[in-house]
Amino acid sequence: MPRAYLVTGAASGIGKATAARLRAEGHTVIGADRAADADGVGIAADLATEQGRAQLADRARELTGGRLDAVIACAGLAHFVPAAVKVNYFGAVVTLERLRPLLAAGTDPRAVVVASVAAAHPADPAIVDAALAGDEQAATAAAQHAIDRGEGHLIYGASKAAVARWVRRAAVTADWAGAGIPLNAVGPGTVLTPMTEGMLADPEMRKVVDTAVPMPLNGHAHPEQVAALLTWLTSPENTHVTGQLLFMDGGADAVLHPTP
Repeated sequence: MPRAYLVTGAASGIGKATAARLRAEGHTVIGADRAADADGVGIAADLATEQGRAQLADRARELTGGRLDAVIACAGLAHFVPAAVKVNYFGAVVTLERLRPLLAAGTDPRAVVVASVAAAHPADPAIVDAALAGDEQAATAAAQHAIDRGEGHLIYGASKAAVARWVRRAAVTADWAGAGIPLNAVGPGTVLTPMTEGMLADPEMRKVVDTAVPMPLNGHAHPEQVAALLTWLTSPENTHVTGQLLFMDGGADAVLHPTP
């Protein structure tokens, strides 16, 4: 049966591949992205800003008549800058929280956010703690402090660790599990997207990436492969998987953390 989806980050990478897959299956998909002129984007919103988050929620209500069957939050930044915290954590969490009432009105509602295998890497605890406390100003300040002391590389992983922990906490609450809405996160390894192509094109940077995220099973993933997992997690078939960070990383987490 056709379902109504909203996909953020729909202009490129995993979001674009997921939206395309869902449309090919006959579902209605509202794409949201900062790139207003991109094909398949029905809502233009910058999730690094409160104005953009409010605009996304308002337009989603208008376009859907107040009901959605699934939300897939793919929008993200891989840069080592404070804005990554704004988009990867606050943009994703606020999107899911504000669209939850639309999901509650839907049929077999589901939600998933794209995190990263980097969520299991060392992270800046000040960023994670401030994000989970809902203090965006403190979280971005902590990110800037990380840059100032030469540890800007911790920002991305911290933002993804925080959103994965939020999913873990929120998924079992009355608002989500109590309303029959599975809520999960997916942790891809290295995915061949416009966000990674610059790094992977440089042989030295590719070595750094592959050392940080070793993927013995089939190497780097394509966005379409991640889209398949996102599609299942947000389908009616998923009745009991919730509160999970599902690594789709070619074995990277098992290599880096062989003891669970």
